[in-house]
Amino acid sequence: MRKKKRILHVAQAAGGVDRYIRMLLKYLDKEKFENILVCSQDFREEDYDSLVDSFEQIELNRAIGANDLRSIVEVRKLIKKYNPDIVYAHSSKAGAITRVADIGLKNHCVYNPHGWAFNMRCSDKKRMIYTAIEKIAAPFCDKIICISDAEKQSALDKKICREDKLQVIFNGVDIESYENGVRGAIKRKDLNIPEDAFVVGMVGRMSPQKAPDVFVKMAKQVKDEVQNAHFIIVGNGNQEDEIRKYAEDNGFSNSLHITGWVDNPMSYVELFDVACLLSRWEGFGLALPEYMMAGKPIVASRVDAIPNIIQNGENGLLVEVDDDIGASKAVLRILREDGLRKKIVAQGLEDVHNRFNARRVSEEHSKLFNKEMD
Repeated sequence: MRKKKRILHVAQAAGGVDRYIRMLLKYLDKEKFENILVCSQDFREEDYDSLVDSFEQIELNRAIGANDLRSIVEVRKLIKKYNPDIVYAHSSKAGAITRVADIGLKNHCVYNPHGWAFNMRCSDKKRMIYTAIEKIAAPFCDKIICISDAEKQSALDKKICREDKLQVIFNGVDIESYENGVRGAIKRKDLNIPEDAFVVGMVGRMSPQKAPDVFVKMAKQVKDEVQNAHFIIVGNGNQEDEIRKYAEDNGFSNSLHITGWVDNPMSYVELFDVACLLSRWEGFGLALPEYMMAGKPIVASRVDAIPNIIQNGENGLLVEVDDDIGASKAVLRILREDGLRKKIVAQGLEDVHNRFNARRVSEEHSKLFNKEMD
């Protein structure tokens, strides 16, 4: 019998899931666990050099389609090849493929949706399909990990599975890596932002979920009040043209800075005076503990998992979804109320160390993996 427990991870969506897996593997005890990653073409092997014992890439597409059968066959082959103790599927597409591929094989299966697909803003028909898939696939795994209490409650409301199959493991951020890293890699002057500017920023894709349209409307209202305000969007996405056009039509395009996709988002977060996450839906909102870690006051939307992380008036300010007026008022409050700003930043730093440390995420997984094997 092998000494280490072998875990085979399957992942389709890069982005946040990629960051999550890297963080999880970094702090999982290498003496106890051997990790294999089976992933889509969106992942980069060099990112996993010291983290995994084997790296396998297969075709895994986000959309539901004819290729899914091929993906199921490929994943099943790899499960048989590596014969893991635990198969761990990350995100809804990989979750569906893996759980079907694993039927009848002797291992423990764990699934983490990283935010339920049926909670996205989509048509009723799509929501019904996503819910049905989750209900059908639920019996084919031993544990479902929810990244927040809100995610667990969603599963219960939709009757996805029994409560004892669900386990909440809050997301976390790599505080040690950040605190030991280089600060100030990006300067305001690199973006043509004056040193004395008031800078409001967001990290996230320019797509409907992250509401960059609400951010840019909020920006216009803040700009009307604060002449030297500048705004940074760290990310790319299909709404970029629309966002730029709005800023141009409203005369503040010189104050809006869109970075595109970057490897070092935290270097840009360091430039913010206020950090926003105005999402329309959110399984967790990893940007929030990242903002806290950088000591930034937060304005976020009151939706899904965000109130699990942000207590209004304590470690951030909450506004309603799609409320650009409320968001602009909250941003201006942080600018004008010194005591409030300091309180939010101090509480955020305390919370990120106590509640959202990546080491804790790995420790809780380690306990779960050991329990599943008992």
